[in-house]
Amino acid sequence: MKAKIVLTTAALTLASAMSVQAGCGKHEQQAMSCADGATWDSATKTCVPQTTS
Repeated sequence: MKAKIVLTTAALTLASAMSVQAGCGKHEQQAMSCADGATWDSATKTCVPQTTS
């Protein structure tokens, strides 16, 4: 009985960890929006004021 509990706990933990890891890669694919007059700087990963020439 104790072995079944340990194996079930291990299986559920592994399944949970795999599902979290599978979904984490999508965070970097989301679009970033900045306030008017600012643009996204991917190097610093912040919004910076737009410069006009």
